Amino acid sequence: MVKRIADEAALEPIEKASVDELRALQLERMQWSIGHAYENSSPYRAKCDAAGVTPADLRTLADLRHFPFTVKDDLRQSYPFGMFAVPKVDVVRVHASSGTTGKPTVVGYTKNDIDVWATVVARSIRAAGGEAGDTVHVAYGYGLFTGGLGAHYGAEKLGCVVIPMSGGQTPKQVQLINDFKPDIIMVTPSYMLNIADEFERQGLDPAESSLAVGIFGAEPWGEGMRAEIETRCGLDAVDIYGLSEVIGPGVASECIETKDGPTVWEDHFYPEIINPETGEPVPDGELGELVFTSLTKEALPIIRYRTRDLTRLLPGTARTMRRMGKITGRSDDMLIIRGVNVFPTQIEERVLALDELAPHYQIHVSREGQLDVVRIQVEKSVAAVGADAAVLAAQLGKAVKDYVGISATIDVGEPNSVARSEGKAVRVIDERNG
Repeated sequence: MVKRIADEAALEPIEKASVDELRALQLERMQWSIGHAYENSSPYRAKCDAAGVTPADLRTLADLRHFPFTVKDDLRQSYPFGMFAVPKVDVVRVHASSGTTGKPTVVGYTKNDIDVWATVVARSIRAAGGEAGDTVHVAYGYGLFTGGLGAHYGAEKLGCVVIPMSGGQTPKQVQLINDFKPDIIMVTPSYMLNIADEFERQGLDPAESSLAVGIFGAEPWGEGMRAEIETRCGLDAVDIYGLSEVIGPGVASECIETKDGPTVWEDHFYPEIINPETGEPVPDGELGELVFTSLTKEALPIIRYRTRDLTRLLPGTARTMRRMGKITGRSDDMLIIRGVNVFPTQIEERVLALDELAPHYQIHVSREGQLDVVRIQVEKSVAAVGADAAVLAAQLGKAVKDYVGISATIDVGEPNSVARSEGKAVRVIDERNG
């Protein structure tokens, strides 16, 4: 693996600005954004009026705490275009969530929004060590999902050659990586492992491919997953963060020289951490729910959007701007098992800690009478086909009990026995009623 580093000379001035310069820019842009939303988005104006605040009340960044939150249900209630703040003639593109738990959330973009989005994704790729002339293999899904087109436009803006592969057709993914020899891949971390499995099924070593950098996002992943991917695939694995309601991928991204959590591109997105129970802001460094306010979006300005992602804000290192800690889970993905709060990432850490297990798992939750029952489905690694499944099950069961605090039945299957996904991994199947 050839270690990549970011080109410091290519940094934008705002990436090197002082904290005072950054905060002044944020206040100016925040005042514009809240004013724009208030004047042009009737649902948001109604929320502000109900809270007794107007744009004139934002005199400092600290005043943001007095403004109402925006939540996913606000977008669903205004489906499809009710929260847009520009006329439809100014909207050049629409994306939407999958809507698996109700109506999809619809987001719109003006031409300037698309340019800003491409700019922050290009900045993210450059922070990961990418540069003009690199070939980028995009295996995020294209379509209404923001991943594929977001990565695509950002890579083109940086001056890269783009392979718009999208998700799926895993054997073809391997073929194109071998034939086109891309430098960078952008994909979910779980699907990168599926691609690595396919390399090995074809008798190839994924670590021998041309890939030098993987930019992974769209699902939570921890340091164990990073180590697994880097070891197997011979590349630097960096984290990119985003969500469609805020803009898409590129809200924050790790810098390759530190790999210590995604840097939030604070000139466009203002972050807060709140107590998810009370809604009150907490100081930097404390764990809580991540909230974003867009500073430059035109079509869908988003004010104090509750992401439900749990993390903390940390001081900047490679850049002036603050970093996000690794996402520990989502407040709405948290499982309550017999009174214990459990996040899928906690189970993942225990699976990855056992070398004999592959990094694929599913958590099945059901109820027998009034008792919650948990079954964790895992599989042996290819190198451990002969290992005793009962011994591995006992080891993982003890680790989950010791570190997570729940008892679970462990099913250890042969390689490839856990269902795979070609996009975001399905980690939890909750069969409880109510």
